[in-house]
Amino acid sequence: MKKVKKNIREESLIYHSKFPSGKIKITPTKKYNSQKYLSLAYSPGVAEPCKEIVRNPKNVYKYTSKGNLVAVVTNGSAVLGLGNIGALASKPVMEGKALLFKIFSGIDVFDIEINESDPKKFIKIVKSISPTFGGINIEDIKSPEAFNIERTLKKELDIPVMHDDQDGTAIISGAALLNAIYYVKKNINKVKMIINGAGSAAISCARIYKKLGVLSKNIMMFDSKGLLHNSRNDLNKEKKEFSIHENNHFFSLKEAIKNSDIFIGLSIGGILTTDMLKSMAKNPIVFAMANPDPEIDYNLALKTRSDVIIATGRSDYPNQVNNVIGFPYIFRGALDVQASIINDEMKLAAVYAIASLAKEPVPEQVNIVYNKKNIFFGKEYIIPKPFDNRLLPRVSIAVAKAAISTGVAKNSISNWKVYEETLFDRMGYESKILRMIENRARTSPKKIVFCNGDEYNILKAINILNEKGIIHSPIVLGNENKINNLIKENKLDLKLKIIDPEDEKNNEIIDNYAKILWKRRCRKGLTLYESKIRIKNNDHFGSMMVDQNEADVVITGYSRNFSLSLKPILEVIGRKKSDFKVAGMIILLTKKGPLFLADTAVIIDPTSEELARIALMTSHVVKEFDIEPHIAMLSFQNFSSHSKTSNKVSKTVSFLHKKYPNLIVDGELQPDFALNKFLLSSKFPFSKLVKKNANIFIFPNLESSNLTYKFIRGLGDIKTIGPIMLGMNKPAHIMQIQSSIEEIVNLSTIAVIDAQIRNN
Repeated sequence: MKKVKKNIREESLIYHSKFPSGKIKITPTKKYNSQKYLSLAYSPGVAEPCKEIVRNPKNVYKYTSKGNLVAVVTNGSAVLGLGNIGALASKPVMEGKALLFKIFSGIDVFDIEINESDPKKFIKIVKSISPTFGGINIEDIKSPEAFNIERTLKKELDIPVMHDDQDGTAIISGAALLNAIYYVKKNINKVKMIINGAGSAAISCARIYKKLGVLSKNIMMFDSKGLLHNSRNDLNKEKKEFSIHENNHFFSLKEAIKNSDIFIGLSIGGILTTDMLKSMAKNPIVFAMANPDPEIDYNLALKTRSDVIIATGRSDYPNQVNNVIGFPYIFRGALDVQASIINDEMKLAAVYAIASLAKEPVPEQVNIVYNKKNIFFGKEYIIPKPFDNRLLPRVSIAVAKAAISTGVAKNSISNWKVYEETLFDRMGYESKILRMIENRARTSPKKIVFCNGDEYNILKAINILNEKGIIHSPIVLGNENKINNLIKENKLDLKLKIIDPEDEKNNEIIDNYAKILWKRRCRKGLTLYESKIRIKNNDHFGSMMVDQNEADVVITGYSRNFSLSLKPILEVIGRKKSDFKVAGMIILLTKKGPLFLADTAVIIDPTSEELARIALMTSHVVKEFDIEPHIAMLSFQNFSSHSKTSNKVSKTVSFLHKKYPNLIVDGELQPDFALNKFLLSSKFPFSKLVKKNANIFIFPNLESSNLTYKFIRGLGDIKTIGPIMLGMNKPAHIMQIQSSIEEIVNLSTIAVIDAQIRNN
């Protein structure tokens, strides 16, 4: 085992030991905080689903977690990079596998470390616990026992079983192989392949490659003793499948690899020498998948031959053959149709789905995750990246369809679009809310003018918004040369209009805009000369474009503070009504659903009347998301008007109750009571918010709201969108200074919806 750097060792040990120890836990999925719920969860209520399962065993999928539960089982006899470390020491690896299942596909996992080396006893143990699970993932069991264990369990169980070490590697490398051969324009039926390694992974890979079109006669496989050939009497059943006739064999890897097209390494580091690589055919394909040290170093291979396509098992090089690209989604599709087995057709469906995805344009958000400027199909990208969210629907749906078409599915899916939505929903509450917002925005894309066009984050965000179909004909303001250089340097595929308000070629537009601004504000002391100076400011110019209907939305604020950005917008676009004040609203994406906070940006100390207007403006926006507004008017006291602040809030609530009796609003409330309906009902059963989940929180002043928002944003655990401007005459929004690309995208999406609402 390669010596681990001290800092990595210490970080890993701290990571795993930090309370609570390990990487996974059990979380209840149903309510439990009352006697009623406990009686339903256990005795006596639990007897009813038990009876239903006795009547019809299929009901176990309806009343329990079996349909979303996988067992990761091992005896620790062949842990990657560590060898036979035993069941107990393998537990951190199995917990890691459980983590990957959960975060990538929403599948729950129990890791089962079995202290048993006898394959027959191991099989018996797994069979005896199988009723608990919807699927079995075999992990890190040495060859050849792994073959017999998987084969027997597949035959004798009616739930999907997969040995990911072998099948997963075969599926991912198979997809990479298809794309590599496609890229170098070779014929898969004619390529000559060398496979170094003859363990369970290598055998499974070779079997998949044959199904993809590689001919048996063109495959030569080596184990630690040399080439597999018929004259050897030490070969097991699996190895004999790939042994060649003794009269046609080479005895050394060095001889066999000459003029070969493909080298597949599932063996030991450094075994593929530069001389061997040089002897391969034109445009060689090398999959050096030994971990942690590949059969040949990635950079050394490229230095040796510029025409080589190389993939490894390492995350620090391109083309990582990472099983996480496959197993979460393969099991997801298999579980959702209650497949009795993961058959070859399902595996091949996964191969083709993964391969085809790599040929498609890569979403900008994937580029961002991997800190790349522009990922595209080619020598350094023949398989998708693990954090590509498109893998979940593509692979899961392909596998589910294959299971149904081959008759191994006990449950069918009739509406694949709905199924795709449920797959995305499993990725978390933030994903669901953001998709809802994006889907709404896509129904009618809008033209946005971005005032900070010479910032990389802005241009990258525009790239994403274009890809998602949320905006059209984007406009950026700033220095044209600087913007074009940024686009070129970062290889951004952007089609946009660039306007520099300070460029003399735009003087005619400046003069026209200046006259409009001067006529509006001449009685406020603004001269025509000063108007021209102001219009040359990006914020004034962008606002005027929206005012004159030359753009639908203006977005600014990236490079200067909120108040400086707000003033130009107010001067040009103005408020909906002259006596109204604008306000700012923040959306928090939480497990409770979206929460709306206001005013977080503008009014320092709102009056009672202004608080009422803020509440009404916020509720109007919330209704547009098809959410019923439940408004909590916040204070540091509960239903007590002894202070100036609480008295102001009390007057606001009284006004709203009288003027809008059907509006669900109450206060004065402390935030913890507003967020906890059980706490609220026990102390204040008269409140309108009892048995309601408050989703709008109106703060009594800017100080409290802004501090709260900044505190939450600083924690980084909850995604935020905003501030969203309320009360503007036309769509205009101000982002937080130095916003992230994701924040810009989310605010722009909301801004498009704002424009849609106004149009309607």
